[in-house]
Amino acid sequence: MKSLEAHLLVASPQLLDPNFVKTVVLLIQHTDQGALGVVINRPTSKTVEELWKEVGDAPCDSRQPVHLGGPVSGPLMAVHTDHSLAEVEILPGVFFAARKENLDQLVLQDGQASKVFIGHAGWGPGQLENEIEVGGWLITPATAEYIFYDGDDLWEEVLEQIGSSTLSSMLDIKHVPEDPSMN
Repeated sequence: MKSLEAHLLVASPQLLDPNFVKTVVLLIQHTDQGALGVVINRPTSKTVEELWKEVGDAPCDSRQPVHLGGPVSGPLMAVHTDHSLAEVEILPGVFFAARKENLDQLVLQDGQASKVFIGHAGWGPGQLENEIEVGGWLITPATAEYIFYDGDDLWEEVLEQIGSSTLSSMLDIKHVPEDPSMN
């Protein structure tokens, strides 16, 4: 299977694992050794400001929620748009950071799109491919708009886009009107 880095995994309605029901996962790394991603639509009740009081060196006043990136514990991680703090470019203009010095600077910034994650999603060799094969995940290319979307209906939005795209390609439809009853 080709790498799915910079793609979104969208939990299919049949996926019943409570860690992933109605989730959208941004794949940051996908190789033959496994995959790593973060759930982008699971904000917690804790703010970055509250978290930084526990782990940071400098005060932070970010009211953004910390996101639960997945069931695997590990270092704090962030997805953001500041090239100077990039460790990995996920897609053009969207970056990944996990180094403390980068996170310390990132949480102090205003005006840069970012999400901070505790935990992540991880798969061993072949595990993700098997889950996709049995229908656990739908796949679509990631966009900055989806990654930084802050509504609580991201899963529904992406699922609808995948459905429309699939239907259009299957039927070779060039344009689907907003209101098909107007045809």
